[in-house]
Amino acid sequence: MTTSSPGLALSPKGRFHLTSTDQTAGSTLSDVAASRLKKAFASGQGDGVLFLAGAALTWELPPSLAFGREVGRLFFTRLCSQPDPELIRQDLRIDATEAELSALVLGAPPFAGAEYLDVPVLESAWQELHAAVDRELAQADTSVAAWLVQKNSIWGQVGRVSFHLAENKNRPDTPFAFLATYAVRLSREGKVQYAPLGRALQEGTGDRRALLALLAPVKRAAEKSPFIAELIESGQIFHPLAWSPSQAYRLLQEAPLLAETGILLKLPDWWSGRQPRRPEVAVTLGARPASGLGLEALLDFSVEMSLDGVRLTKAELDQLLEATESLVSLRGRWVEVDREKLVEALQHWKRMEIQASDGVTFLQGMRLLAGAKIEGGDVVEGDTAPAYTRAIAGPWLQGVLDELRNGSENLHESLAGKLRGTLRPYQARGVVWMDTLLRLGLGGCLADDMGLGKTIQVIALLLLLQRRHERGTSLLVVPASLLSNWTGELARFAPGLRTLLAHPSAMSVDQLAKSAPDVLKNADVVLTSYGTLLRASFLRETEWACVVLDEAQAIKNPAAKQTRAVKALKSRGRLALTGTPVENRLGDLWSLLDFTSPGLLGSPKAFSAFTKKMIDAETGYAPLKELVRPYILRRLKTDKNVIDDLPEKTEVTAYCTLARPQAALYEKAVRELRERLASDLSPMEKRGMVLSFLLRLKQICNHPSQGSGDAGFEPAGSGKFQRLAELCEEIAARQEKVLVFTQFQQMTRPLASFLATIFGTGGLVLDGTTKVAARQGLVDSFQSDDGPPFFVLSVKAGGTGLNLTAASHVIHFDRWWNPAVEDQATDRAFRIGQKKNVLVHKFVCRGTVEERIDALLHSKKSLSRQLLEGGGEVVLTELPDDELLRLVSLDLASALGE
Repeated sequence: MTTSSPGLALSPKGRFHLTSTDQTAGSTLSDVAASRLKKAFASGQGDGVLFLAGAALTWELPPSLAFGREVGRLFFTRLCSQPDPELIRQDLRIDATEAELSALVLGAPPFAGAEYLDVPVLESAWQELHAAVDRELAQADTSVAAWLVQKNSIWGQVGRVSFHLAENKNRPDTPFAFLATYAVRLSREGKVQYAPLGRALQEGTGDRRALLALLAPVKRAAEKSPFIAELIESGQIFHPLAWSPSQAYRLLQEAPLLAETGILLKLPDWWSGRQPRRPEVAVTLGARPASGLGLEALLDFSVEMSLDGVRLTKAELDQLLEATESLVSLRGRWVEVDREKLVEALQHWKRMEIQASDGVTFLQGMRLLAGAKIEGGDVVEGDTAPAYTRAIAGPWLQGVLDELRNGSENLHESLAGKLRGTLRPYQARGVVWMDTLLRLGLGGCLADDMGLGKTIQVIALLLLLQRRHERGTSLLVVPASLLSNWTGELARFAPGLRTLLAHPSAMSVDQLAKSAPDVLKNADVVLTSYGTLLRASFLRETEWACVVLDEAQAIKNPAAKQTRAVKALKSRGRLALTGTPVENRLGDLWSLLDFTSPGLLGSPKAFSAFTKKMIDAETGYAPLKELVRPYILRRLKTDKNVIDDLPEKTEVTAYCTLARPQAALYEKAVRELRERLASDLSPMEKRGMVLSFLLRLKQICNHPSQGSGDAGFEPAGSGKFQRLAELCEEIAARQEKVLVFTQFQQMTRPLASFLATIFGTGGLVLDGTTKVAARQGLVDSFQSDDGPPFFVLSVKAGGTGLNLTAASHVIHFDRWWNPAVEDQATDRAFRIGQKKNVLVHKFVCRGTVEERIDALLHSKKSLSRQLLEGGGEVVLTELPDDELLRLVSLDLASALGE
């Protein structure tokens, strides 16, 4: 469910900021609360997180904002744990461990930009939060304690009193010692000195207010803990005490509650409130190779009792099962034992070991390893004392997981003479990952950033399948607008792959269906579109070796006919390609993995129930992330092992189809040109006439409204507008910025209006009507981190002299037919100061003069050199009539796509 509440987002530069809409289920803030929150974040991420941990500490927040508050809560907890913050106010240093920050990263919920989240990002936010606290404390006229109360009364008077629990090994009957202390002063060495709490009673009679302030946390603890109330009533809390294991355990159990009241706890290092040291029922999965392939393959599993990963002897197990105390000394260390839960877990898994003598499915095993309890009747699920159960990957299964995460293979040898190109190291890693999944009968999602080369990785994989002579044909399903791209890339990188284009532009659906049995025998790859898949039933009836979906976000809506058609495909392996961050949208994630790994995430209802439980769980979304991690390979352009391997600038041709009205107008214009050429024209008249028709054809390729001047510019009327939407939806999801160039001033405003609907916010426009004095302001606005996400520029007005390095994408909506002019425009983003890889998209309408000129520019023909060196369109006016008509004629089947 989407709400209108503000949410937390993370920019590609690793900075937290507010987004207008939180994309996960949660509470909606009032207008007043939202306004206060926006005001705080407007001052910076440090001030924003400070607000979340202070004024918003008890607010009901959406998951993304609640995560930001957890960062602030950890900081405040550290601040309050200082024995006396006032004594060290001028040099306050609050730190978090890497383990604590890593736990926050792992447990983070899905939110916009979550793919950028890592420990260094949290460290940066932590430092800015520290700076915000320092600034406020420097300006405050009150004490640190009073300042904490101002932020939130819960933080007041925390950290004065400490409860110490230590082992006393010399007394078997009372092996623990307890002492309540308070901080007295700093020693000369800068260390806090403590004194027994009883001393405070002796010294505090002269300052009753100070004594009451000191004992306030103890009073709060007594209100929540009957055990502490007993110690106070008896007066024992003011004296050193010798305790039995049961008394020590009562204190240990209440440790989280006591910490909330403001009491510091000094406990033995073997005790952790969240995960105390316990014996466990160790369930080992996949010690031997699985029986079969896919998610239904069977894994062997065995059950034994262990402590710290070491198997317990029968004598040790008997000692635990016979124990009457909750703390038992085992192997010289104390462990927590809940005998009832331990017996319950052991008996459950022993029963499962007998019942599932053939093993558990790969799907069940992966859920168990991840700690993801998704309803569905699996034998490994159920509430069976999870605190006393630990799932372990056996040698074979661990090897499989390691291969999926870190596997490598000498692809140079495997693909020698087959692949007409060179894979970068991270691309080779992607090929091996996909190949490993397919060999195991599994599916996955290659979710690399736009521009990292998902296409060549899939082509290399298809060549591997061909080389191993694996039976069957693979099916590639792509948006119609990308059929030309895939056809060209397959021919370029893998001419040895026998490819069939199953699309009306090549052959009617009926013809395809009739010839399918014979044609498929001689094809390695069948390339089709999502639309064709809906109409061509034989594609859904064929058993494919592998099905690959490009732009797989096309199936994010489970109820759509297109999604149902895709999921009805029969195949031994399934792969999905997308550059959109699916990990930030739970519904998209479910639908995509329901195709690649059916059943892994359960039914929609079961998955929804599972994710709702994670919102308030201590582990957050960590179980879900662990469950899906083997099946999603996600690399960002900012990854250290990728960025150094990328070219500084990548140029790609973005082929577009024509809408039917465009095609009709284009054909009409070509007919008129043919008629005019047949008339008696002087050379000057012919030149002017041809130039006007070339301009008209370009305008039709952009949008029919540009030529007619009707100002409608309906997106459905232009293939280029549709392709622009596809690209910019992904760019918007990545929170990246884009420059869009057009040679036509009258296109700038319609493009900006259309892009605003894609990005959900307005952008900038610079054309011939922009005043010179306003140019720098537009540049400064675009360059700022929170500035507009897109900038539409006319090439003449904005193609030179501007520094727009905030953009990582450049789109040439229409072509100048002179690469030097295009390069000048591209260099607005690709210039000194640019620290990102720049991806350049050049729009070309298939089957039109745009495609033929683009082909000429990539060839070595004399005409292409003249276009490069001369006046572009002017050179075309000198062509013989028949050659000119061939150049501008419409290949209708290619242009229309569908």
